Amino acid sequence: MGNTKMFDASAALQLGQEVLKLEAESLTHIATHLGEEFTNAVAHILHCQGRLIVSGVGKSGHIGRKLAATFASTGTPAYFVHAAEAAHGDLGMITANDVVLAISYSGETNELLTIVPTLKREGATLIAMTGNPNSSLARYSDVHLNCHVSREACPLNLAPTSSTTATLALGDALAVACLSAKGFTKEDFARSHPGGALGRRLLIHVQDIMRTGEDIPSVRQDVTVLDAVREITKKHIGMTAVVDNLGRVTGIFTEGDLRRLIERVGDIRQCVMEDVMTRTPKTIAPEELAASAVKMLDTYHCNQLLVVDSDNKLIGALHLHDLMTAKVL
Repeated sequence: MGNTKMFDASAALQLGQEVLKLEAESLTHIATHLGEEFTNAVAHILHCQGRLIVSGVGKSGHIGRKLAATFASTGTPAYFVHAAEAAHGDLGMITANDVVLAISYSGETNELLTIVPTLKREGATLIAMTGNPNSSLARYSDVHLNCHVSREACPLNLAPTSSTTATLALGDALAVACLSAKGFTKEDFARSHPGGALGRRLLIHVQDIMRTGEDIPSVRQDVTVLDAVREITKKHIGMTAVVDNLGRVTGIFTEGDLRRLIERVGDIRQCVMEDVMTRTPKTIAPEELAASAVKMLDTYHCNQLLVVDSDNKLIGALHLHDLMTAKVL
């Protein structure tokens, strides 16, 4: 290693800015020269009857793993096969129905070139992503995507920096173009990410997390406030729904309503729900997304929602904490 110099914050900042500018310029150049080869690559992937196999070694292998994950999560079945492992048995994972995306900036990576004859013999489509259109890998490919950069952002022009950024961005462009052509939606994305925040927001419905049965606080509109307080205390949700004889919601009574009622009248023992409840409470349908419930709570500055069916009958209750427990909020 070279001698350690004193840290120069100004020089470090300037170099950081130069790296970002150089890499941005490289991406702009590639975008400007994107053409028919790109659309051909998209078409091959869209018409693939098998899987998209991404392969590479070294830094290109790291980029390849990320791209395979991106394709897989956006509607294109894909997985990564290390080129060196492919030459020692993993080629059996690749079939004639697959499309292989081989990544090598030089286009002369021995491990990739070793498996190319077998890929061609099997009949798999080969898309090469290199920085050299005249390289061996580019010549053997069915489609070549050029990710050439004028120089690396590394001051020594040695460490893969601009080239790896360009390769990753070009691969992302390919994945997004396929996503769009397939009509891939937010709901599709959520289905492949059920454990993520987006998946929870788009897949969890109110009926999945609402309180039901005996857990729903509910009283008739002719009962006293003290009866309502007992129900609120029993159900631990800070409110109770008020319903008529048919179970239809006519109001809500919350702990906040109770405090305000005591301040206003003092002795509440003779008060009846029908006279003190809050009419037209905020309600939501069970088939609504839980994310919609979050929006309602935020809009109306409340902590609870009553869940009703199409006849306005009480079928559930939802508290802010239920949404937090489900990690929707």
